[in-house]
Amino acid sequence: MRSSNPVFSRRGFSRDNGYAGFNAAPQAGGPAVGTQGNPYAQQGGNPYAQNPYAQNPYAQQGLQQGAPPQAPVTTGRMTMDDVVMRSAMTLGTVVLGAVLAWTLLPVSKTSYYLAIGSALIAFVFAMVQSFKRNASPALILAYAAFEGVFLGVISEMYNAAWSGAPFQAVLGTMAVTGATLLVYKAGWIRVTARYARIGLTIAIAFIAVMAVNLLLVVFGVAPDGGLRSSGPLGAIVGILAILIGAFFLTLDFKQIEDGIAYGAPKEEAWLAAFGLTMTLVWIYVEMLRLVAIFSGDD
Repeated sequence: MRSSNPVFSRRGFSRDNGYAGFNAAPQAGGPAVGTQGNPYAQQGGNPYAQNPYAQNPYAQQGLQQGAPPQAPVTTGRMTMDDVVMRSAMTLGTVVLGAVLAWTLLPVSKTSYYLAIGSALIAFVFAMVQSFKRNASPALILAYAAFEGVFLGVISEMYNAAWSGAPFQAVLGTMAVTGATLLVYKAGWIRVTARYARIGLTIAIAFIAVMAVNLLLVVFGVAPDGGLRSSGPLGAIVGILAILIGAFFLTLDFKQIEDGIAYGAPKEEAWLAAFGLTMTLVWIYVEMLRLVAIFSGDD
């Protein structure tokens, strides 16, 4: 059974085994190895488990005529092509929104407030989708569009202050993503229940501390930015944030891998694209901060 927390369930969490497919041990009299913890393996609760074309009268006729038997066609299941295509659509929407915002909106206080408003709207869309049982492509693309506007405005502002910072941040994001994928595929990182619990605990604690730090900055207690200052402390916090983003990438990769292996519904590809987009946005923003810190006041 999936977790009652829809945010966690998006990354493969399950209530019975802690994490779907993460080192799930078979139980006596339970499902076969490889299906333990798989939300799509139980036919009784999975409307996609039954293939309506399995009893194909034409296939039976072919067998009677001496034609070689063919494997039943599996339809409606998530594939890597589905994930790649929907990720390209979602990330493409982010990029399009960013380019339009950068091109049409000048660097000004009004644009800054517009960026904050877009970020808040994107956050609301993300929360609504996270707590929905099924993927909503329109909601996910709307999130991507508003997130793109936010990224376009702040990237333009960073570029005005530190020329080339957005380009360096993009390269850094690509490097972190590629390195994380390489490490994951090489098996140097195993996404187990313990790994996920420890990582999520650190991530939640980090977000809570950053929220408190933001309040201190807003109320003037930490006018220099506190933990987000432009000094060495801010750089250390930024590096930690990027490492947390890389951790979320491993969860995204595991979710995609398990979804394909377990025959998840095709609609789950939208959720995989949604998770990847949020993680890449996180890494890009943190990389942008880090580039600005290392660039100094030049």
